[in-house]
Amino acid sequence: MKNVYICFLLVLFVSCQQAGEDIVEANFEFAGTQLRHALDEIDRAREQESAEDRARREQRNQGPLANPRTIETDGSLQLVVSRDWTSGFFPGELWYMYEYTQDPFWKEKAQQQTALIEREKYNGGTHDMGFKMYCSFGNGYRLTGDASYRDDLIQSAYTLITRYNETVGSIRSWDHNSDKWQFPVIIDNMMNLELLFWAARETGDRRFYEIAVQHARTTLANHFREDNSSYHVIDYDPVTGAVLHKHTHQGYAHTSAWSRGQAWGLYGYTMCYRETGLPEFLEQAKKISEYIFTNPALPDDLIPYWDFQAPAIPDEPRDVSAATVTASALYELSMYDPANQHLHLSRADKILENLTHSYRATPGEDRGFLLLHSTGSKAHNSEVDVPLVYADYYFLEALLRKDNLKKNDTALLN
Repeated sequence: MKNVYICFLLVLFVSCQQAGEDIVEANFEFAGTQLRHALDEIDRAREQESAEDRARREQRNQGPLANPRTIETDGSLQLVVSRDWTSGFFPGELWYMYEYTQDPFWKEKAQQQTALIEREKYNGGTHDMGFKMYCSFGNGYRLTGDASYRDDLIQSAYTLITRYNETVGSIRSWDHNSDKWQFPVIIDNMMNLELLFWAARETGDRRFYEIAVQHARTTLANHFREDNSSYHVIDYDPVTGAVLHKHTHQGYAHTSAWSRGQAWGLYGYTMCYRETGLPEFLEQAKKISEYIFTNPALPDDLIPYWDFQAPAIPDEPRDVSAATVTASALYELSMYDPANQHLHLSRADKILENLTHSYRATPGEDRGFLLLHSTGSKAHNSEVDVPLVYADYYFLEALLRKDNLKKNDTALLN
């Protein structure tokens, strides 16, 4: 009986300690430890690159190894070159560290890692310009006002709109798998529209705004099912604009709801409402949120499985990256939906609390990543139950938005 009483006191003490902690401050302290470790790991990984791999990369003119993406199956750190769609997230994390701490160390490191991907502003072979350039150069410009960053972002926006097809009314996502698709558009592409809205304001060029709005409207018309879940890939006829196929690439099945895809949609339409004030975008964000949080496959801790229809639930991998994107979106959505503000905030808070207490990496280990248990593409047995850099990026963004709401009554980062 005495042992039971002692255990009860320990549980009570831990619960009170967790309830009283500043979750934002605690996580940024943790992130500071991890990201310093990550910088050391990056240097080590560059030193360990084989001569053959280095020669192959240089022959292909791929540029230097830039930023971390995940941990390989052999436990080593995976560094990617700038063309990889994830190359902008690590610099973005460093900018967020600088934003929270105002420590010039983080500013210097952010500038260094950002510079490594500048060449991407001319890369018209990808729709991922927002992920790569807005998360890195965008945050850098917001925090420093560096005019060269502004120029890089504007060039990036002009490069991105070369992929727009007026007949389809969308920006083409991928150029690969031409045997499967003629003009594929993925739900992820909603995230790249923020760069275009920014460019419209900065340059006065109305094309950026019009393309972003039309892409969002085309996606709204074709990507969503009656239950407000989203297909991953819509394939269009580039000549007629007709929908040819409704597919998945990273989800369980063409008719299933890939969890990160639902998060991209929630974040994207919340952002589009902010930028346009168009009510249909706010309504869609609210509908996506309702789909996610009323889904019986969503676990009690609100960290979703990689797909809401994955066949072996509850014995399926989670996707922490879907949770961090969702949490960040919910803090902003709470500003625009006063009737459900408390609900959005409580869900976002619960996600951050559960990530903090059950999904964080071990301090000083895990190659400097912040969160474990993300899933890149279970369908391809790729990056399953691993840390992913974009999960960490949106985790820090969600924390900053939570902090800014408390201090300045807005989730927007200025």
